Amino acid sequence: MAIQTQSNVVGADVAGQGRLERLHDLGHDFLEGKRGGAYVYDEEGNRYLDAHGAAGVFNLGRRHPELADELKRAMRETDIGNFPMISREKALLAKALADFVSGPLECCIFSVVRGEAMDAACKVARGFTRRAELIAVDGGWHGQTGFALSLSDRKDKDSYGPLIPDVRVMPFGDLDAARKTISSKTAAVILEPVQAENHCRIASPGYLKGLADLCREHGAVLILDETQTGFGRTGLKFAYEAAGIAPDILVLGEALGGGMFPIAATLLTQRVNAFMNAHPLIHLSTFGGADVGCRVACKAIKIYIREEPWRNAAAMGERLLSGLRELKRGAGSQIRDVGGKGLLLSIDLGSPEDAKRFCKAAAEHGLLVVPGEVAAQTVVIRPPLKISPEQVDEILASAKAAVESM
Repeated sequence: MAIQTQSNVVGADVAGQGRLERLHDLGHDFLEGKRGGAYVYDEEGNRYLDAHGAAGVFNLGRRHPELADELKRAMRETDIGNFPMISREKALLAKALADFVSGPLECCIFSVVRGEAMDAACKVARGFTRRAELIAVDGGWHGQTGFALSLSDRKDKDSYGPLIPDVRVMPFGDLDAARKTISSKTAAVILEPVQAENHCRIASPGYLKGLADLCREHGAVLILDETQTGFGRTGLKFAYEAAGIAPDILVLGEALGGGMFPIAATLLTQRVNAFMNAHPLIHLSTFGGADVGCRVACKAIKIYIREEPWRNAAAMGERLLSGLRELKRGAGSQIRDVGGKGLLLSIDLGSPEDAKRFCKAAAEHGLLVVPGEVAAQTVVIRPPLKISPEQVDEILASAKAAVESM
């Protein structure tokens, strides 16, 4: 079977009929062609501003020219390497990450994707504390693998049968509930500082600090998932910096590779890494920390340091949020709420159906966005961090046209 798109015929054996129908519902049923910076083109030459960003992968934009050049050089000079062995590329990236992040997160486990990095974090937390209980907060979304799936707020969990045992969920933002939940049985508390897929709900600095104190009091590990918030998206290098704390384990996603090579990482303090030292090679990843990817990621970190895109994300985020609020005031009941921080923003359309309608209408006006995975009535806006004022206005114009067409 096949589905006709605006540019070509795509076989269902490539993506599955259900997936193609969902793409059609969102207005994304086209073949990606040329891409660069804030834009992607379909094969017919139509241009779209990419505010989907592969869920935060393209912080530096599509096909950043310096990253593309570095990938070409790396491919001529190295390969994926061997995960258990140390290479110059792995060592340099681990050092660059330790220097780049805030806090004493000096040790690194490389992965390929977000979920794998989260699974590594949970395994280390259980091994280090010799406890089983993992505590997540409601509304979280951590990836597709075993631990990550079990910790996430997903309605489709039952489709997979029994998941990871000893996972508990407590209310987000409620320190009193946290005091009653975290105990001497707890291995780790896991949360995102901003829940991108849940209307960009923000953990307050006081809440994060309170959780850090409770974890320390009970000998538990604090794991922060910054796969969508890290590398400047919220207006800071990392969202947890606003609380003046550092986690025991930090999960970083594919923005590390700038969208040019799949690479993620789990950073640990020396204290927690004692478990890995006592059990070397207890966790392996065949393609984790591929030397080619490490080269690209090192270049990405140099770009982050040089350009400090979090500053632009803060300024353009304020401009975009202000414009969305103005649009809400003029849209009657069509937009229920807007929220978020930096260039991680969310529009509440009131229902999942209206969220999909908005996405389809936005695509027809040159803007790519998708609904939230947890709050399906919302639409997440996460453009590249270096967008210009003119591109912010372009997003607002497309959003306004989408609302009016609805």
